[in-house]
This record gives sequence, C-alpha cells and structure tokens, in this order.
Amino acid sequence: MANAASGMAVHDDCKLKFLELKAKRTHRFIIYKIEEKQKQVVVEKLGEPTESYEDFTAGLPADECRYAVYDFDFTTEENVQKSRIFFIAWSPDTARVRSKMIYASSKDRFKRELQATDPTEMEIFIL
Repeated sequence: MANAASGMAVHDDCKLKFLELKAKRTHRFIIYKIEEKQKQVVVEKLGEPTESYEDFTAGLPADECRYAVYDFDFTTEENVQKSRIFFIAWSPDTARVRSKMIYASSKDRFKRELQATDPTEMEIFIL
C-alpha cells in the first residue's frame, strides 16, 4: 500500500529482513532505498553480523538519501551485554532536493511498518 504523502509503498522484504535482524540477529544492519520508478522502499544492502559500524557507514552513499537500521551492541556499567536497534534517516547535504523531500515524506510510514507491535519489543527499538 502506498504512502498517501509520497506515494511510496514498502516492499514486504523490508519488514521480513528487519524481523530477521531483530529476532535472529542475522544482520548487523540493513540499508533501504526508495526505488522511485517502482514507487516503493526496498532492501539495498544487508550487513553480516560480523560487520562493524565503519562497514555500515561505508555502505551509505555520499550523495543519495537512504533509510537504515543498525543493531548496536554494548555493555552496561553493570557489565551486562545489551543491544539497541537504531533507525537512521540518511540525508546528506549533497543529495538532490527532490530525493530529500521524498525520503522525508515517506519516513514516518516506513518507521511504522518496522515498529514494534508488542510492549516487550519497545525496549529494543529506538526511533
């Protein structure tokens, strides 16, 4: 179903891969791209669990917008291993204005497609 504001749909694979990242931890990150001709958001790149934040940032284009989710592992002060999933709306200064507008108008719908639906999931999904 297309987003009324921008006319962009979200491909089913986007949510499927996100659920794999969240539940199975099969990906470190996912980079999503809007295919303007198809009028939908699609998965562009999947990061292996062993990939780093530097690998993730290297996958973001210097002059094009993208959405991404990144699974960040850290250790608390109590020495407990934790993980947080971050949503990133990548919009570099050098991107085309039209592209920035399309990504901005589609962002809320896209986040809702990925958002947690169970109260226990909200702790690990930061928007």
